[in-house]
Amino acid sequence: MTTNTANTAYSATAPERAEIDALQEPAVVEFGANWCGYCQAAQSLIATAFARHPRVRHIRVEDGKGRKLGRSFGVKLWPTLIFLKEGKEVARLVRPANADAIAEALGRIDTDA
Repeated sequence: MTTNTANTAYSATAPERAEIDALQEPAVVEFGANWCGYCQAAQSLIATAFARHPRVRHIRVEDGKGRKLGRSFGVKLWPTLIFLKEGKEVARLVRPANADAIAEALGRIDTDA
């Protein structure tokens, strides 16, 4: 499970949904694939937005056919970012086009920023 924003690779090992639901700290689960052009294009936007929210846990998960975690969240397009506060979804961005939208969603879960 990748939690470092500097590492842009998606982890093939996904946590269980119960583990995600039990998170107490603010977190973003990012679904995508390492070969996905949309995912690669979004990385600089995501990094820019996360720069002001270092305490938010960032979990990158490789998604695709048969991947349970992505299906449990209803992910259909990549990248999809799920913003969680105390394990509950607060916001979702699909193929984000600007860092401001990501920063706004981060602000909703990172109230100490």
